[in-house]
Amino acid sequence: MRRKGFIALLVLALATALVVGLMAAGCGEKKEETKGEEKKEATVTTIQKGKLLMGSDTTYPPFESIGDDGKPEGFDVDIANELAKRLGLELEIISTAWDGIIPGLKADKYDIIMSAMTITDERLEEIDFSDPYIDSNQSIAVKKGNTEIKGEADLAGKVVGVQVDTTGQFTAEKIPGIKEIRKYDTIILAFQELELGRIDAILNDYPVNAYMSKMRGQTEVVATIKTDEQYGIGIRKGNDQLKKAIDKALAEMKKDGSYDKIFEKWFGEK
Repeated sequence: MRRKGFIALLVLALATALVVGLMAAGCGEKKEETKGEEKKEATVTTIQKGKLLMGSDTTYPPFESIGDDGKPEGFDVDIANELAKRLGLELEIISTAWDGIIPGLKADKYDIIMSAMTITDERLEEIDFSDPYIDSNQSIAVKKGNTEIKGEADLAGKVVGVQVDTTGQFTAEKIPGIKEIRKYDTIILAFQELELGRIDAILNDYPVNAYMSKMRGQTEVVATIKTDEQYGIGIRKGNDQLKKAIDKALAEMKKDGSYDKIFEKWFGEK
């Protein structure tokens, strides 16, 4: 009877050792999974795996517009493509009306906004921004042959066109004496109205006014208004990993000359 008890105890001990071994192996596997999960969490967070979704108002050349081939093109598009490549992601651009572009980011419709967006205190209350990637000022464009408007003071009593909810509109609202500020959904519509003589001037970002006047040939920039604006890439609040990765990639592009090549393509030499 003691012999049977000994055998039973021996069997129990062996079974216990086997269970402990299996548990240890299981713990080891779980640890590896945890490491993998931690590694995954440390990468750039995007809505759709493998892609960088970018919201953009593609009616604002030379920063973003739709080319003859039906695809988005422009300075912002080229910068974004290079950023995405450096992040190991594929860029996908989602054309979005300007007045809905920040709500779209907050609603997780895309990962970033890149649409010649000036960093302002008001916008910083809603979203985060990358480090600035280009500087700008406001400017006044008029129809060729208009000799009445040469500067900011000459806008008194005039009808001025702006794109809605832009720094062009905000600047116009601070200028005393303007007869009327007409707000357009796109800057292209504003230029069409200016060319038809329905408004007297456009107040808008200098690079865009200059580009549009050159390409369309019926208007000219007669003055700049120093506003010291800086464009940034809009990022949803809390997506700190993506912001850090974009800032790092932007800095590398400026250091290795990639940024300058794209700038020269769209604006000429600095």
